[in-house]
Amino acid sequence: MEGDRIHLADFFEALSRTAATVCVVTTDGRSGRAALTVSAMCSVSAQPPSLLVCVNEESGVCGVIRDNGVMCVNVLRAEQAYISDAFSGRLTDPGRDPFTCASWETAVTGAPVMSTALVNLDCRITNELHHGTHYIFVGEIESLKLNQPGAPLVYRARMYEQLGESGSLSLEDMEYSWERYT
Repeated sequence: MEGDRIHLADFFEALSRTAATVCVVTTDGRSGRAALTVSAMCSVSAQPPSLLVCVNEESGVCGVIRDNGVMCVNVLRAEQAYISDAFSGRLTDPGRDPFTCASWETAVTGAPVMSTALVNLDCRITNELHHGTHYIFVGEIESLKLNQPGAPLVYRARMYEQLGESGSLSLEDMEYSWERYT
């Protein structure tokens, strides 16, 4: 780093050392059906239940999400990397509809819901912010579906990664005491 300047390569390397859950964000409405893979998704608030998703403004899907005003966040399972690849553009068959790689239902908002995802979070977009190269969409969750339990697909170090069994105690099983750790 030079002074306050951050080198882009250092920025990308730093973020590659973090882990993110992989999701397919879908939308449908007056501007049509579309979807893309994202790893920038997190909760915003429990009251009202809401989340945010970051989408590159140059993605063709970004404008469709903005116009439709709805999105469904489909959290992928550890074994669904091929679905992530289909919606990220990694699979290079432009004539093939990526929606054919999974089974779909329709959410309350009208957005496509992937039947086999780990979790489906159906949202109405209530706020958006343009920052740098991305739009940040805040969605209030109108419906959610908890599917069969399992592990999420995780992206870290520029590749998919399997989560292992944790030897850690659950928060319920831990005894917390400030005195114990000071």
